[in-house]
Amino acid sequence: MNRPSANPETAVVPARPAPAWRHLPGLSPYAATVAAMEAHVAAMAAGAAGEEVWLLEHPPVYTAGTSARSEDLLDPGRFPVVRAGRGGQFTYHGPGQRVAYVMLDLNARGRDVRRFVCALERWVIAALAEFGVRGERREGRVGVWVARPDLPALPDGTPREDKIAAIGVKLRRWISFHGIAVNVEPDLAHYEGIVPCGIGGHGVTSLVDLGLPVTLADLDAALMATFPRAFPG
Repeated sequence: MNRPSANPETAVVPARPAPAWRHLPGLSPYAATVAAMEAHVAAMAAGAAGEEVWLLEHPPVYTAGTSARSEDLLDPGRFPVVRAGRGGQFTYHGPGQRVAYVMLDLNARGRDVRRFVCALERWVIAALAEFGVRGERREGRVGVWVARPDLPALPDGTPREDKIAAIGVKLRRWISFHGIAVNVEPDLAHYEGIVPCGIGGHGVTSLVDLGLPVTLADLDAALMATFPRAFPG
């Protein structure tokens, strides 16, 4: 007996599987972790692996994105310096900073780099809001910023703003890797060896620096809870 064909207007489209979340314990060596991430992206491109988000910390390291300027590396002997394949300029990774490597298939989510970066920023802002922190975007400055009316203005009178999260991504066959870095309780003095993201004048802050007793586990829970708002299935 012939079955009636499904009505395309009422057919149920299977939901995309949610990305798998992986927590990498301890301090993850930068080069080895990036190599593992690239291998996973290659497997995704081959259809042999699914989307994943990795949550981790790195040992102290300065990483240089594709737009990094040598003059922004102020203290090259302080920590290892690694050329990263991601976009952006110099940034610092180290203990107390939550790095989230985000491997998503933008072939299925829309091939729009700007929209993807905005979604990453929106995700961080939503996670910070879970702790009562108002994170903000700034035109021409990728990342998430926090206004600091409690601190003196810059010499030209510009209100002080501190960066709390950096974003740097790369795409290969429209699959994303690298991602975000949110400061929970890193040693902020370690940023003195670089001009973070090539932006001088403003400072860098963290959740603990803002007076909040937030742990990495607390932030992980907030990131996982708010991810679907920025990246709906």
